[in-house]
Amino acid sequence: MKRYLVLTLRKPAFDPAMIEPHYAHLDRLRAQGRLELAGPFSDRSGGAYLLLAGSLDDAIAAAHADPLHESGSSEVIVHEWDAK
Repeated sequence: MKRYLVLTLRKPAFDPAMIEPHYAHLDRLRAQGRLELAGPFSDRSGGAYLLLAGSLDDAIAAAHADPLHESGSSEVIVHEWDAK
C-alpha cells in the first residue's frame, strides 16, 4: 500500500451540511484500515487526510467518493506522498 495525501479545499459554494457526511466517509475509510491521519486546517479553508491505497487510481476513487467532492463543496486533490 502506498500513501496518498488528499487535500480538500473549500469552494465559495461550500455546503456546511456536507461536514457530517464527510466525517462519516472518513470513519468508513478508518474502519477499512485505509486512513492514517485526518484533520481540518486551522483557518477552516479545508483539510487533509492521509490515505492508504494500492494505486493512484484507487486513491482518487476513494477521495472522489467523499461527499465534499460529490457535492461540489470542495476541490479534492490527491497526491502520492513519499513521506518518511
